[in-house]
Amino acid sequence: MTEIPEHLLKRAQAAREKAASNESASAASSDAGPSDSRVPAHLLERSKAARSGGESGAVAVAEKVAAVVAAPASGGVPLGAGPGGHTQRLLTVVKSGSIQEVKAAPIDKVHTWPHLLGIEFVAALACTAFLFVFSWLVNAPLLQAANFNQTPNPSKAPWYFLGLQELLTMFHPMVAGVTIPGMGIVVLILAPFTDRNPSNKPEDRKFVTSMMTIFMMFWAVLVIIGSFFRGPGFNFTFPWRDGIFFEL
Repeated sequence: MTEIPEHLLKRAQAAREKAASNESASAASSDAGPSDSRVPAHLLERSKAARSGGESGAVAVAEKVAAVVAAPASGGVPLGAGPGGHTQRLLTVVKSGSIQEVKAAPIDKVHTWPHLLGIEFVAALACTAFLFVFSWLVNAPLLQAANFNQTPNPSKAPWYFLGLQELLTMFHPMVAGVTIPGMGIVVLILAPFTDRNPSNKPEDRKFVTSMMTIFMMFWAVLVIIGSFFRGPGFNFTFPWRDGIFFEL
């Protein structure tokens, strides 16, 4: 059974008392004569006919929505009474969730500031502090000053450019330096627009995961070949036979 608020019980009690006083006043006015009554005669006749019809109670109809059921003269439970014999408006017995939304539905999104940017700022500070301490304690593996009269053989680019240098040995410089890297960058830029799956699980993003894996493996293989399988003259060699011609 639905619990009825205390203020509604008090309001219903006050309404019953008011209805009882109005009924007694109307009865007194009808005894005094039609000249002293403020209730129209046809309403008084209708009320008398309803009481004499043998009904157990009568409903006092009001013009406003807040009208309540009047108690019968016999003191029993009035017609249309709610739980516990109390009279109240219809809306009080309807659960609030069916007519109004009490709170917003939960969502799995948060604001960029401060939730995301705060974490990124702390991570950037931690990386900066680590690099500062590492560069202070560990000396960089620098070689001797360059001698422009003697070019080292082989002459290799830094490891992160060795994939591009390896491509230059296979294709024209325009193809190896511009076309292939440009196509790879364009494909990675368009990847989020071709796969709009909102899931963060790798098993649900097979297309993008496969594309990124192919891209990384392509450059990793080129870097490994240029680092360990290229000797003097940047010719192909085997590291277990001729040694490793690569320094960090």
